[in-house]
Amino acid sequence: MNTVDFQLRGLTLTALPSGALWDATHRALCVSDLHLCKSDRIARRQGLMLPPYESRETLDKLAADIEATHPQMVICLGDSFDDLAAAEALDDDCRQTLTQLQAGRRWIWIEGNHDPGPVELGGTHLAELQLGPLTYRHIAENAPSGEVSGHYHPKFALPGAGAARPCFLYDDRRLILPAYGAYTGGLRAQTPVLRDLFAPQCFAILTGRKALLTRLP
Repeated sequence: MNTVDFQLRGLTLTALPSGALWDATHRALCVSDLHLCKSDRIARRQGLMLPPYESRETLDKLAADIEATHPQMVICLGDSFDDLAAAEALDDDCRQTLTQLQAGRRWIWIEGNHDPGPVELGGTHLAELQLGPLTYRHIAENAPSGEVSGHYHPKFALPGAGAARPCFLYDDRRLILPAYGAYTGGLRAQTPVLRDLFAPQCFAILTGRKALLTRLP
């Protein structure tokens, strides 16, 4: 699968090229910032009509990762929907897909800033989750110890390698996941608001056809 293994708080984790995180010890698959039904939210609030296929594309990618890893738990790390009304706008086909993906496994919705309330789509809604030595939450906090979060949609470009790609960022204290959704932008990893969260020795794992590990300048 062209994955990258790395350590956080003594736990081996695997970055998948799709932007999902695999914890084999706990058989947990984690994805962040799906932003399902973003096209619906943009149409409602801005009157702009985008092709409404991002939810299908995102769920198909998630289905492929679930098929590849067979997780006992799926953690959606916040901003799974672009807002609460977007959760209600999910079409019947996508709802059926979600139901199928949830069957036979624990499904955790971590609350995000876009979707702070509960959703009526199965699973359990939590502010954060403690799993072994790691704490899963949507937004990074000031004094982490084994923190896994999302929110910032980090991206990074290798020198001379073209456009920036969504990426994982990590050091010996914390990990920030890339956005998983099809209609999500990104914040460059060198931006101070992101870079200041990490130790001087920090690493990026770029997503795409192959996950690629590099040290962050």
